[in-house]
Amino acid sequence: MATTSDIRNGLCLHYNNDIYKIVEFLHVKPGKGPAFVRTKMKSVTTGKVLDNTFSAGHKIDEVRVETHKFQFLYNDGEGYHFMNTEDYTQIALQETALDRSDLLKEGEVVTVLINSEDNSPLSVDMPASVVLEVTHTEPGVKGNTATNATKPATVETGAEVNVPLFINEGDKIKIETVKGTYKERVKE
Repeated sequence: MATTSDIRNGLCLHYNNDIYKIVEFLHVKPGKGPAFVRTKMKSVTTGKVLDNTFSAGHKIDEVRVETHKFQFLYNDGEGYHFMNTEDYTQIALQETALDRSDLLKEGEVVTVLINSEDNSPLSVDMPASVVLEVTHTEPGVKGNTATNATKPATVETGAEVNVPLFINEGDKIKIETVKGTYKERVKE
């Protein structure tokens, strides 16, 4: 049994007859009254996000997980198919197990959290950033660079990201996967 002091991003726990993954947390120690932990949890089975507050010292039922590297193979409309990079076994996951499926490119290596008790996959952790090619964007207007102006761009996975005006079709850009935001242009 763990306590609220063990709460961290990515921790999986049993809560309300389901398994939840901690997405965000904040330890709060008000000037008056007891300390507490405010959390944002995502269900690994339904994808539902839940805000919850635990009092300090509250016991939580932690789920033992193992992490394995998997390579994304393809999406067939019914699920996302991954291959273990060590033993080449394949698994299929529903879209609810992925946080940013629109940024997932074929061949991308991700970390899959697997429940140690029954060997069922729980969720997919994307790399911190991905490099994708811009497939469609409007040309930037010359002289409109005095402000931090952005424009929408579609990348090779179909995701839409706001990029600076100097980005053109064919450019490769680095995207932060947590927020889905433009980070920088990648030189070849």
